[in-house]
Amino acid sequence: MADKRVFTLSQVAQHKSKKDCWFVINGKVLDATSFLVEHPGGEEVLLESAGKDASKEFEAIGHSKAAQALVLKYQVGVLQGFKFQQEDSKDGVIKETKGKEMTAFVIKDDGLPKYAAFIEFFVPLLVAGFFFAYRYLLRAE
Repeated sequence: MADKRVFTLSQVAQHKSKKDCWFVINGKVLDATSFLVEHPGGEEVLLESAGKDASKEFEAIGHSKAAQALVLKYQVGVLQGFKFQQEDSKDGVIKETKGKEMTAFVIKDDGLPKYAAFIEFFVPLLVAGFFFAYRYLLRAE
């Protein structure tokens, strides 16, 4: 961390425009100006957090491991006074676990026969048709 520049939050707050967009994620100061057009959520999302500590927003979205690793690419420094936790690997590279992955699937067992959707659609149409026919016949008399 000795080679990283140290910024205060007030210094980061000066960079909150479309042409100069900085923010803080987990104590890392990021210059995301060149990433604005590439961001999958659109540049507006990043501009809302520009010049601020966006750690809570970043974590709340649930970014992928690749997105978390991308933070290092745009890092220009660290936030003054931020206490970093020990990272698992050297040089801040995130290590992916090679454990057993869990898969999930949904079993839809509603117990209805296949023609039930047909009945659920056409019975109300049939009832509405009879109603309008009845009203038409009463008015015709």
